[in-house]
Amino acid sequence: MRRSLLFIPGNRPNMIQNGEVLPADALIFDLEDSVLPQDKDAARDLVASALRTMDFGSRERIVRINDLESPHAAADLAAVVPAGAETILLPKTGGRKAIEDLDALLTDLEDQAGRRQGETRIIALIETARGIENALEIAEASARVTALALGAEDLSADLACPRTREGLEIFYSRSRLVMAARAAGIEALDTPFIDAHDLEGCLADTRFAIGLGFTGKLCISPFHLKTIHEAFAPDQAQYDQAHRIIAAMRRGREEGTGAVSLDGKMIDPPIVRQAERVIELGRLAGLAAREGGPSK
Repeated sequence: MRRSLLFIPGNRPNMIQNGEVLPADALIFDLEDSVLPQDKDAARDLVASALRTMDFGSRERIVRINDLESPHAAADLAAVVPAGAETILLPKTGGRKAIEDLDALLTDLEDQAGRRQGETRIIALIETARGIENALEIAEASARVTALALGAEDLSADLACPRTREGLEIFYSRSRLVMAARAAGIEALDTPFIDAHDLEGCLADTRFAIGLGFTGKLCISPFHLKTIHEAFAPDQAQYDQAHRIIAAMRRGREEGTGAVSLDGKMIDPPIVRQAERVIELGRLAGLAAREGGPSK
């Protein structure tokens, strides 16, 4: 589950090492914005070595490569795909062609490295007005695409508007991205909250994003990880109700009931899927069904 996806600069060995213990759901080793041009080669080698030799546990290993139009992207992919990158974060995704081009490159590299075809996933980072307007076609461009992610800093610059703490300037973009992602059956990942010391603001921003339908949040500071996880955690009542929904559906299937209801309300597959997500989020938050509550 991708509640939190933490960026780690690819040229910072101490921060990469800390990735083994930080409580992020996913680590994004960054070869793009956080790395100066003269440091690209060294960062690429450092990240590839870390992927091969370090134990990041269950954390998803994502690499943000450079823009496909840059002279660095091909070398980035050639280094990190054989090293075991699970997912490629593609910056500045503007349309279907960028995803199709990346898909073709990954297919060749997987073949050369002896990896299973289609094993390397893609998250499309959308940071421009064109990308927002093309969000659905991006989401559906390849079976490798598992999520759309929003990059609001570059997007605000493209829109020629100030980036504010309240985020009203990106409300449409957030909504459009979530709608496209959910229509394609993939995840929607919210933009980072950029003030590392404003935990209250991060909590409010994350809860607002969850209310729009985002399933995870990009993160640029390890100080935000606990706050993001707090925002995603259900309360005890929500957790227990989710267990009740799953139990009612299980009983209905065992009894061969065509329609299942709970507390007078019908239970359909979308409600079940939401309940399953709430249970997983509750488990990650350390919740347990209350004694005397629903059976597991």
